[in-house]
Amino acid sequence: MVTLARSMTDDHPARPCLVLANDARAGGLEKAAAMGIPTAVVDHRPFGKDRAAFEAELTRVLEAHSPDILCLAGFMRVLTEGFVTRWRGRMLNIHPSLLPKYRGLHTHARAIEAGDLEAGCTVHEVTAELDGGPILGQARVPVLPGDTPETLAARVLEQEHRLYPMVLRRFAAGERGRIDL
Repeated sequence: MVTLARSMTDDHPARPCLVLANDARAGGLEKAAAMGIPTAVVDHRPFGKDRAAFEAELTRVLEAHSPDILCLAGFMRVLTEGFVTRWRGRMLNIHPSLLPKYRGLHTHARAIEAGDLEAGCTVHEVTAELDGGPILGQARVPVLPGDTPETLAARVLEQEHRLYPMVLRRFAAGERGRIDL
């Protein structure tokens, strides 16, 4: 989130209008506030299993800030088809694998366990299919002998910080072509 927000300066076609989290302890909230970006929290826990009510509150808060694009970065809630449909074509996510491989969690451990020679990250449009939207960019890193999920994650994160801002800039300018790093 910080990398995205810092990238949106000068001739960038987008500006951050809100950082929203579902956990008041999310470190990005304090960082965003320090950068002068409005913040909000919609805690999912009081909604229990009522995902529609949670997402209705998310939508209410988001619409109050009139975002053109939603950039998910560490938002670890699966969103329903209704929410995703409301923001179709305007929502991006970054995922720490070379999709379509390793959707969901524990991607680095899964790549190491499979004996993959490379891993990476993917920026994609969000659809109702988990980690399944159109791919807008990917960055690759080698899986090194002796890698742990943590060491691999650190190298992938460096590429996430390069890739996501590049894709966002292009997306905000109306370009949907794929970038491969």
